[in-house]
Amino acid sequence: MNLSPYNQSQLFWWVEISTTVPRCTYYFGPFDSQKEAQLARSGYIEDLYQEEARDIVALVKQCQPDILTIYQDERVSDII
Repeated sequence: MNLSPYNQSQLFWWVEISTTVPRCTYYFGPFDSQKEAQLARSGYIEDLYQEEARDIVALVKQCQPDILTIYQDERVSDII
């Protein structure tokens, strides 16, 4: 029995934010409308900036992310 009031094939709106410091991609949402996500976007950007994230790029898009924070490790192992 599906208790969700939404059709599972319906995609919600999300704010996708990428930063280079730290090298991460964040997803904030879900939102019912593009307008709602657009209005929330600046608050997420400000929070990340206050946490010293840099080179912030924010997009509003319809998707279904599996992972809400994707951290890309910059460490490189030495080849011997």
